[in-house]
Amino acid sequence: MNLRRRLKGHQELHAGALNDILFILLFFFLIVSTLANPNVIKLSQPKAKSDTKAKQTVIVNVKPSGEYIINGKSVTIADMKNIIQPYVTKDSTQATIAINADKTVPLDDVVAVMRIARELGARATLLVDNRTP
Repeated sequence: MNLRRRLKGHQELHAGALNDILFILLFFFLIVSTLANPNVIKLSQPKAKSDTKAKQTVIVNVKPSGEYIINGKSVTIADMKNIIQPYVTKDSTQATIAINADKTVPLDDVVAVMRIARELGARATLLVDNRTP
């Protein structure tokens, strides 16, 4: 009786060709990425010598119906000063009230918010849409 076990060969995966394929794919993606032009659309962006962004302390939305909205709550013009004042006193040095109004809103409604900002000692900025008609 021959009880000796036969030595079986170990199964191997030949990965020599796999390295070549990965190298070719890497080379292909490197070439393609250098040819891709990120500046497909030329835009001329405005330039400024200083930071033109103002920190917005409060945003007041003015609807065409004459409704004023601060932090999602509808507010009358008489109560607006009392509601905005705590925000302005927190950041008294750079307090800014941003006014977001539709172009159909009467100018008197926007000026009323600007007057309140002046009375509180805050700056008033008007948010505009940069799209051209």
